[in-house]
Amino acid sequence: MRTVKRPRRYVSRYWLLLLRPILRYSTSRDAYVLRGVGRRVGPVLRPNRRLMRLSSQQFDGSERRGARVA
Repeated sequence: MRTVKRPRRYVSRYWLLLLRPILRYSTSRDAYVLRGVGRRVGPVLRPNRRLMRLSSQQFDGSERRGARVA
């Protein structure tokens, strides 16, 4: 039994779509692993959420940064 977890590698959603035939989603790891052997060997891939565009997540509420309380 492996005691050290395999490091997660962040890749773009584009690569996950291209590699979809050879990858499966593991709910216990919350990541994608190789089909068949992913339980023991191979990469552990996660979608890179840090590259999402900020313009798609616009906030319409009031701006509170830099606000001062009197």
